Amino acid sequence: MVQEHDHDHEQRHITIVDENGNEQLCEVIHTFDSEEFGKSYVLYSLVGAEEDDEGQIEIFASAFTPSENGEDGELEPIETEAEWDLIEDVLNQLEDQFDDEEE
Repeated sequence: MVQEHDHDHEQRHITIVDENGNEQLCEVIHTFDSEEFGKSYVLYSLVGAEEDDEGQIEIFASAFTPSENGEDGELEPIETEAEWDLIEDVLNQLEDQFDDEEE
């Protein structure tokens, strides 16, 4: 289950449950829809995650299907290469935008 905690677009948080059954609070970086795959995707990072040596934070991606009321959805693993390629493209575009904003 994905729970959206607040609805202003500044910072959205979701709670995911990892394979050990522990709840992890995550910060939503970006969500987008793919007509090609008929799914929505969410990119997120763990809240409080440490940056690596290059200042990068590990970014996770999941597919999700919004529920009828547009509130909670079910996160699903991404299973195909084509979907990963799409996500990488989106990530690269986002990084370009971030770089532009920082200049």
